[in-house]
Amino acid sequence: MKNILDLYRHDTEKPRSRHYVHYRSDGRSTFSTEDFFQQTAALAQALADHGIGKGDRVMLASGNRPEWHIADLAILDTGAADVPVYQTLTPEQIAYQAKDSGARIAIVENSEQMEKFLEVRDRCPDLEMLIQIEEDGETGVTSWDDMLTAGSLRKAEAGFWDRAKKIKPDDLMTLIYTSGTTGEPKGVMLSHDNLIQNVLFAADRIPVTRQDLALEFLPLCHVLERMIGYIYMWRSTFRAYCSVYEVGELVASIRPTLFAGVPRFYEKVQQKIMTKVAGASSTKRSLFLWALNVGREVSRRRIGGAPIGSFLEARYKLADKLVLSKVREGLGGRLRYAISGGAELPMHVNEFFHALDLQVMEGYGLTETSPVIAVNGAGPGELRLGTVGKPLQNLDLKIAEDGELCVRGPSVMKGYWNKPEATAEVFDKDGYFHTGDIADIDDGGFVLIVDRKKDLIVTAGGKNVAPQPIESHIKKSPFIEAVVLIGDRKPYIVALISPAVEEVERWAEEHQIEADNLALLLEHPEIRQLFEDAVEKANASLARYEQIKKFHVLDEVLSIESGHLTPTLKVKRRVVEKDYAGLIESMYSEAR
Repeated sequence: MKNILDLYRHDTEKPRSRHYVHYRSDGRSTFSTEDFFQQTAALAQALADHGIGKGDRVMLASGNRPEWHIADLAILDTGAADVPVYQTLTPEQIAYQAKDSGARIAIVENSEQMEKFLEVRDRCPDLEMLIQIEEDGETGVTSWDDMLTAGSLRKAEAGFWDRAKKIKPDDLMTLIYTSGTTGEPKGVMLSHDNLIQNVLFAADRIPVTRQDLALEFLPLCHVLERMIGYIYMWRSTFRAYCSVYEVGELVASIRPTLFAGVPRFYEKVQQKIMTKVAGASSTKRSLFLWALNVGREVSRRRIGGAPIGSFLEARYKLADKLVLSKVREGLGGRLRYAISGGAELPMHVNEFFHALDLQVMEGYGLTETSPVIAVNGAGPGELRLGTVGKPLQNLDLKIAEDGELCVRGPSVMKGYWNKPEATAEVFDKDGYFHTGDIADIDDGGFVLIVDRKKDLIVTAGGKNVAPQPIESHIKKSPFIEAVVLIGDRKPYIVALISPAVEEVERWAEEHQIEADNLALLLEHPEIRQLFEDAVEKANASLARYEQIKKFHVLDEVLSIESGHLTPTLKVKRRVVEKDYAGLIESMYSEAR
C-alpha cells in the first residue's frame, strides 16, 4: 500500500446501506457506502478544480461525523496535506496554525466555528476560501452543498482513483499541531507511509472485523482516533460517529463493539458506576462488590494464563448474570475491546473494567510517532495491566542513560514544520527520536511509562519525584477532577486540586450542607475533610520526600476552556504554575 487512499479502497469494495451513521442527541443521519464515496469524490474534484494539489495545505475544523472523513480523504486525494483543528481552539490559536501552515482553504463544521475563522481571516493572507459543512454561511463563505455540486459526479468518480495513484508513500499527508503543554505548538509532519506503517502493525494487536461497529467519539483531529479510523477503513467496519460531549448519553443506544478513549473517559465511567452503587441499598452494594471481586479474580487468571477452575467459573457465571452483564449494558452490552491512549490509564481503573469483562487495552505513543509505539493486545501473552504493552514489531526502542525512551522506525515523523532546529533537538545521531518520557522495559518486553521527563520534580533537597503516579492515586477520590503537584527546586511538595463539582455538590446535598457558592462550600470543614482524606491516603504509601505537605482546593475547575487542559484532558502544568504563581508562593511563604 502506497497511500491512505489504498486503505480507503477496502471500504468501498462491498457496499452497504448503513455503513456510516452520525449520532446526535436530536437524531441521526446515515450514509451508504455509495453516498460516502460520491461526496468524497465530488469534494475532491471541486478542490482540485480550485487548484488545490500537491504541496498545499487545507485546514479541517469539525466534530466527529462522516463529513470529517469525507473531507480528509478528498483533501488527501488532491495530493494536499490537511491540518486538523480542535474545535476548542481560540481564534488566536487558529490564526497561528493557519499562518504557520500556510493553509489555502479551511473546511469548517458550523457557523459557531466559522465565526472564529472570520474573526482572524484578515490575519491569514494565504487563507483564500472558507467552506461550511452545516447550513449556509455568511457572505464570502462557500457551502458544503455548493462544493459538492461543483464537482461533476461522473468526472469526479473517474478522477478520484486516478489522482490517488499519483500519491507517493513519502508525500506529506498531514500537519498535526501539538497541544503545546510545554511551549509553542509545533506542526508535526506525517507522511502517508508514516500512518500506513502504524496502521498495519497496530492492527495486529486488536482484531477488527467487517462485522464490528466501531464508535468514533475521541476527536478525529487527535492522531490516535485518526489512525484507528484508518484501521476501520482497511477492515471496512460499520462506523458510528458522535461528539465526545454526547457519548455518555448515546453509547448505550449505539451499542458499539469497539471504541477508543482517553483515560479521563474511563475514569468518569467508573465514577458514575460507583456513585450509582453508593446510592443503592446495602444489599445491592454488597452484591455488586462481591461480583466485582469475583470478576477481578477471573480477570487475573485469564490474563496470567492460569486455569479458572470449576468452582470459580460457577461463581463467575452467577456474578455475571446478576451484576456484571447489567453494568456492561450501560455501554451497549456488545463491547469487545476498548482502547485507551493519550495519557496514563490508572491501574485501578483498568482493573475495574477488566473485572467487568470489558477489555480495555492501554497503549502509548505520540503525535510524532503516528502515534502508537506500544499497545497491549488481545492475543496470548500480549496483555499486562500497568504497562502500555509491547512495542510494535516494526519499531526499534532503546532507553537512554537518563531513562528517556527513544524510538526509531517507519512511523516516526518527517520533522516539525518550519522548525529545523526543533527537529534536530529531538533526534540523536543514530536517528532515534527522543520521546521526552521516562520509561522502563520489563523482562517480558512490556513498556512501563514513569513520567514526562520535563515533568519530573527535583526538590531543593535533590530528590526526584515523578508527579503523575501520585496525581493518579489522589484522583481515585470521586471528589477530585484533577491534581497538579508542585515542588521543583522547592523544599517540599504541594498540590493544587481541581474539584469534581457535581460529586461535591451531590455529597453536600446528601449531608444537608448548604453554601451560597462553590468557594464557601469548599471551605466547609466536612467538605475540606473529603480532600484531606484523599491526600492522606496517598501520602501513606509515599516516601517522606514525595509526600504532599500542603494542598489547596481551587474554587474553579481546570478545563480546556480555561486554558489549563489540552483537548485530550492532559494538564498544561506550566500554564497552571504560571496562572497560580501567587497562590503557590503563598503555600511556601506560610512555612517560612
